[in-house]
Amino acid sequence: MLRVLAVDDEEPALEELLYLLRADPRIRRAEGATSATEALRRIGAALEAGPDDPAAVDVVFLDIHMAGLSGLDVARLLAGFAEPPLIVFVTAHEGFAVQAFDLKAVDYVLKPVRRERLAEAVRRVDGLVGERTPAAAPAADQIAVELGGVIRFVAVDDIAYAEAQGDYARLHTGTGSHLVRIPLTTLEERWRARGFVRIHRRHLVALARIDEMRLDAGAMSVRVGDAELAVSRRHARALRDLLMRQTGR
Repeated sequence: MLRVLAVDDEEPALEELLYLLRADPRIRRAEGATSATEALRRIGAALEAGPDDPAAVDVVFLDIHMAGLSGLDVARLLAGFAEPPLIVFVTAHEGFAVQAFDLKAVDYVLKPVRRERLAEAVRRVDGLVGERTPAAAPAADQIAVELGGVIRFVAVDDIAYAEAQGDYARLHTGTGSHLVRIPLTTLEERWRARGFVRIHRRHLVALARIDEMRLDAGAMSVRVGDAELAVSRRHARALRDLLMRQTGR
């Protein structure tokens, strides 16, 4: 049963496509997005959450000509992920088929969309999704962030530490910071295998980015680049042990 995101900035076309998709018994859920930015935000969140999350997306039915980023731009950005959703282009223009298949699109459906032609695209997607071997989802290599209405992808390896800000987290890299709507506890679970450790209720740190550990009057802190971060007593011993093991002492 497929989980689908349809993307088209023309609402009547989007509603018609969703109507046809929801009528197909192979589709569990079909939702719509009216812009590339909205689609990237939702896909990025779904990839971060993993394939078993209720918001997971197996395939994107994607228009090509949209205001702002085009469907081809979206496909190029998604190609940077380890396990992106499959892509079916749905467009009124025949001239982009070569580019679409260069981007490993599963199918290229022309508007106006015929029920039989769409069913064939769904059949192809269903077959490919069925061939995927179930496995534990790998930690994502990138995380989607929004900056001035533009979705960008930040490599997790570039993040030095994350700071809790309510239900959000601020990610700090060597070039700046980004606010994401993900609680720090969720990032802790997702990034544990990538070497991130909790040092305080407010901070999650990449172990490899810790430059120095200090102990002053019983209070521990670490230096990460130009930032000095407090280590809570609850986490101090575990962090010290991890750092000693890392340096082989």
